[in-house]
Parts: sequence; C-alpha cells; structure tokens
Amino acid sequence: MTAEALRLMKLGRFEEALPFAEQGVAGAEVCLPGHGLLATILLRLGRGAEAERVVAAAMELKTGVADAYDGLAYVSMGLGRHDRANGLYRRATEIAPQAPRFLYNLACSERSLGRLVEAEADCDRVIALDRAQYPTYLLRAELRVQAPNANHIPELEAQLAAAGLDHRARVFLSYALAKELDDVGRYDEAFHWFSTAAAARRSRLQYDIAADEHKLKRIEQAFPPGASRPGGPGARAEASGQPRDSSRYIFIVGLPRSGTTLVERILTGLSGVRSNGETENFSRALFKAARGAGDVFAQAAAADPAQVAAEYVRCANPGGADASVIEKLPMNYLYVGAIHRALPEAKILLLKRSPLDSCFAMYRTLFGEAYPFSYDMQELARYCAAFERLMSHWRASLGDSLHEIVYEELVGEPKRVAASIARHCGLTWNDTALDIQNNQSVSLTASAAQVRRPIYGSSSGRWRHYHRHLQGLIAALRQHGVALPDEA
Repeated sequence: MTAEALRLMKLGRFEEALPFAEQGVAGAEVCLPGHGLLATILLRLGRGAEAERVVAAAMELKTGVADAYDGLAYVSMGLGRHDRANGLYRRATEIAPQAPRFLYNLACSERSLGRLVEAEADCDRVIALDRAQYPTYLLRAELRVQAPNANHIPELEAQLAAAGLDHRARVFLSYALAKELDDVGRYDEAFHWFSTAAAARRSRLQYDIAADEHKLKRIEQAFPPGASRPGGPGARAEASGQPRDSSRYIFIVGLPRSGTTLVERILTGLSGVRSNGETENFSRALFKAARGAGDVFAQAAAADPAQVAAEYVRCANPGGADASVIEKLPMNYLYVGAIHRALPEAKILLLKRSPLDSCFAMYRTLFGEAYPFSYDMQELARYCAAFERLMSHWRASLGDSLHEIVYEELVGEPKRVAASIARHCGLTWNDTALDIQNNQSVSLTASAAQVRRPIYGSSSGRWRHYHRHLQGLIAALRQHGVALPDEA
C-alpha cells in the first residue's frame, strides 16, 4: 500500500495516493516511514491540521527505524514546527549513528535554527563517516566566514585533484572551494572555481532563456496597467468577498540574493510579525482559481480575485487577527499584479540591488531547481534585463503600492531605511529589530548563516574584486539596456 501511495504522490496524484497511505499505516503499533508519507500527502493537499495529528500520533508509537523519524521531521518543517523537526532529526541519528544522510539533515536543521557551531560539528562527523558526502562540504563552507588560518582549502583542493570524481562531486566541491577562497581574499582562484562549478551545473540543465523572456513578457501582456487594480479589467463582482483587511500580508520580492532575507529578518524582529518563509502559497492559490481559455497566463489573469484571496488566506494560516504575515518567496515578483488584485491592501516590498552585485551573487550560488539562468553570464544578463522590464511594468501598474527598497541604502543606513519600511507596512518600529543576530526565528534560505551576523555592507561592491573576470557580463548587461556605473 505504501509503495503505491509513494508512486502516486511522485506523479502529483495526491488525492488518489491518500487512501493507500492511510491503509499503509492502519493499526500500526510502531512508528513507520509510512506515517511521514501520509502526513506529507495531507500537507500537500492543504490539510495541515490532519498532517499535524498524524505526526503527533506517530511520535507516541513504539520506536521505529531512523527513516520514520527523518520523514516526520521533514513534515514538521513544512508545518513550521522547526524545533520539533530538529528533535526528530536528532532521534534519527541516535537510531542510526553511522548513517551520514541523517547527520546531514540534522546539520541543515541546526543551521536553520542558527546553531552554526553544532552544524559544523555535524558536517565534520558526516565527512569522517563518508568522504563522498559532497553536499556536506558546501554546507560546511557556508556556515562561517573562513579565515586564512582556519579553513578547509587544502582538503577541498586535494578532493578535487582526485581521479574519478563524478559530475555531482565536482559541482559541490568546486562551489565549496570557491566560497572559501573568496572568504580569504584569493579572488582569481575563487573565480576559477566559481566558473568551473557554474559551467558544470549549467551543462546538465535543460533550459532555454528565451522561454523565460517570453514568460515575463506574457505576464506584462496578461496584466496590463489598470488590470492589477481591484475592479480593473479581469476583476469581478465576486471581489466583494475578498478579506476586508488584506493589509496584514507582506510580500517581499526581488531577484535571489538581493536582500529579501535581510528585510524579512528585520521585520520579524518587530512585535506581531511572523513569516511563512519561502512558500508557494500565493501561486498555488492563483493557479487553483485560474480559468477560461488561452495559455496559463491568460487563465491566471481571468482568475476570480475573491477565490484567489480566500484560497491564499487558507494556505497562509494567518492565525491571530492582529498578526502581520510575511511571504518571502523572491519569485513572487512574477505575481505582483495578481497579488495586488486579490489582496489590494497587502504590502509589496521590492528589493533592488546593483545589477553587477546582484548578478554575481546569483552566479556564485548553487540553487536547487530554481533560477536556472544564474549559471551562465550571458543568460544572467538577459534575465536581468527581462526582470528590469517587468519591474518597470509593475511600477507603472501599481504606483506607490509597490514599495522599493535599495539594498545598498538598507545596509548603509539601516535605521532610516528599515524604519521607513516598517511605516509603510503599518508596523510599530523598534531599533532592536536591527539586531538581526539576536533574531531567533528560523531561516531556510541560502542566507541562513549570514543572517546570524549583524547587518554588514561588505557585500556591496563585491563585484569589483572580480572586475576583470566579469567583462563579458558587463558587456552583455549594457547590450541589453541594463544601466551600470561608469566605473564598470
């Protein structure tokens, strides 16, 4: 039963998978991997309360295998129960202390909670158990700023010099070595490994930048100026059923590595603010309500705003009536028009960063499945230009409803800029929110370790260290109409 549930779930057929998953754990007296599978399916169906009950009940059963607790931990993260997830990951390592993958998951959990020393110790244990656990090297490199007398550079160089490394190993090890070389100021060597890693990653992706350029252009066409306003073209009378007050919702958008996590950390340091993190709550609500003929963009534009709003609120789980809720998925910039139409009082914060810093920050980062344009300089330039055009469109469409934040100004004058963000969001400002290193909330982003340090501006102008290596990117950005400083 469990195998069939897993098969159907992988196909995205969650409703069909559910009864098989339920049968797979019916009458179980021991905690099984099937409990995590069942809870995962319920979570994907938007039935979080039921998923929570499955996890809680499974934890009360007789001790099972490590995989069972690893699965429950994964679901707990999806439910926002990160401390519980950490305890479950730890339990998995106690049951199977010689299994590297459970230790790796524990290390990731420790990092999300800001326990960076513990996470590094876990990474060292993983590598000691199995030197071929390559993602661990990159995770470890990112946990702190490496120092000239305390780094893993020789170890990483030796690993990369070994014969017979496969593609995956070279990607992770190259990113790890590049990051550590950058930390210690060996920029030419660092760029060699950044470019080696990025080229290797790009070589295995099936991606066409032209398709993304077309997508961003179709979004403009589907949401012309005026269409994003409540009552504008595409809106319907049912919009009267929208939440009376959508001002409690805060969407932080922008290109990845543009400062979205920093803004999130500052705002969650204020009273009455919590974050859902990087969820697809809004896009799922939008496409669930999509209707009519035409392509997916036309169908999304025809969605009933009231239905989108109601489904989003259900997914967002706003909790208490006075809480402000942050959605921090950077790529929500694709849905700015739809967000404003469905949730007209929601605060939309757009991060803007110097194009060269922005592009290089993306280029030096290994993402998951998202942002496939970030591994090639020419594609980066083309996407950056398409992004700028879409943002200009949203500015024309939303006017003052789109609040822009310049990253360089935020890190240069954090008190002034952050206080203005809080005012725009209707939040009571407190200077202690700037002490982001004291913010105990969870972070699951690529900046999870960085936000455990005080606000710093050293990343501004970082591209200058690599100026001679970025000539192709600079030329391409200018070719596509992206404004750059004269010194570039």
